[in-house]
Amino acid sequence: MDGGGGRAASSGGAPGSSGTSGRWRRRTSGGGKAAVGGVGGCIQSLGADVLCAIFALLDHFDVARCAAVCKSWRDIIFSSTLLRDIYFKRGPRIFGTTDLQVPLGTPLKNYLEELAMEQHRLALINGHAEVHQWSGHSVSISQCRMRRGLVLTGVGDKAIRLWSATNYQCLGVYSVPGMNPLVDFDFDENKVVGLVGSQICIWRRNGKMNILQSRDHSFARSLCMRYLDPEAVVGCEDGRSRVFDMYSGSCSKIIRMHAGPVTCLSLTDEQLILGGSSYGSITVADLSSGERVASLKSSVSPIGISSLCFNVNNHLIFAGSTSGYSHCWDLRTLRPLWEVRTSSNIIYAVHHLPGDTATISAGGIDGVLRFLSQRTGEVLASYVMDINRPPAPAMREDNKKITQCQAVALPSDAHIGSILRHRRPFITCLAMGMKKVVTTHGDKYIRVWRFQEPSRL
Repeated sequence: MDGGGGRAASSGGAPGSSGTSGRWRRRTSGGGKAAVGGVGGCIQSLGADVLCAIFALLDHFDVARCAAVCKSWRDIIFSSTLLRDIYFKRGPRIFGTTDLQVPLGTPLKNYLEELAMEQHRLALINGHAEVHQWSGHSVSISQCRMRRGLVLTGVGDKAIRLWSATNYQCLGVYSVPGMNPLVDFDFDENKVVGLVGSQICIWRRNGKMNILQSRDHSFARSLCMRYLDPEAVVGCEDGRSRVFDMYSGSCSKIIRMHAGPVTCLSLTDEQLILGGSSYGSITVADLSSGERVASLKSSVSPIGISSLCFNVNNHLIFAGSTSGYSHCWDLRTLRPLWEVRTSSNIIYAVHHLPGDTATISAGGIDGVLRFLSQRTGEVLASYVMDINRPPAPAMREDNKKITQCQAVALPSDAHIGSILRHRRPFITCLAMGMKKVVTTHGDKYIRVWRFQEPSRL
């Protein structure tokens, strides 16, 4: 059902809709054929062999981008055994390492994904990064999400803001209706979904907003929310998770997850709900039936589960706790794989890049951005901001200042307490992208950590 007065005001239009350089833009010539860059011939006239010769000159990231241009290019790239053999031979030279082992005969699409993830992993532990920060809200905010080159920030402000992760331009502003605070949010390519008090608000990219109001107005305070179309799951202070149909607005299920508050949620593609508790356990429940399937517990006591994420590629559950431990369970066996004391204080956020099965990021009260091995929990790299170097200011398109500084890699035996606090503000939330991490810190600033890839041989 359509809601009133909380309509989203878009300041930049839909992502990708703004004008871009016309150098490679297709245009119609007098004969009706699509030409590129003013050249008389059309790009479709190039044969598959010529295109393969061109693609062979590109690195794996550029080839992956070309595969997304159109179906014909994708078919040529992923069906060419010549291109596959070229990139199989080029892989070790790209990274300066022979650690990447991909079986011969692997489809080029899978091989390019493996190469991209290896470069992402090496960039995170390489020790070189820049931090770009800007004041994105009028008041302090505490949460962020990143997806497909877009960043969404909010909670604390009466608006959710959508940003480009490339140039940091604000692409949309979504106003929070009423007097209730924004509790949690997430987004996809079509919509932004937010938990506002006991209401679920859905902002469409075209500006329309729907409000889902629970008929049970007496249920306990909501603490977290995740959605998987067509259902949204809300974790509440009374230990229950409430499941809403995002199109009918009805509450279809109420699942008893814990004796204490449900502090964080994650959903799997197999229709499972993972719910963390302030009592230190994770409950696995079936979204379709509403039945509890299992309970995962830590051997460390007392703890509370403060953050949670699930990797669909290796079926591993990762959690951060109030005691500074990071945890990992295998959903297939329901057994713990490791738990490591990552920090001396609360870990507010854990996250991984979709498709990555090697590294996971963690951040919390001590303000250190850490990267851990998904297999062992070993801390691979730790970073804080280097404020001793003069910042390099830049201007983005809306004339707001972006401050740049270097990130410093900490040695494994670093004494965190001796590092000045303003070099490591609390990390209240983080989200990972390809060779980048966005963080919020309970202030007005949004920070994007950009990691440099290793030098190629």
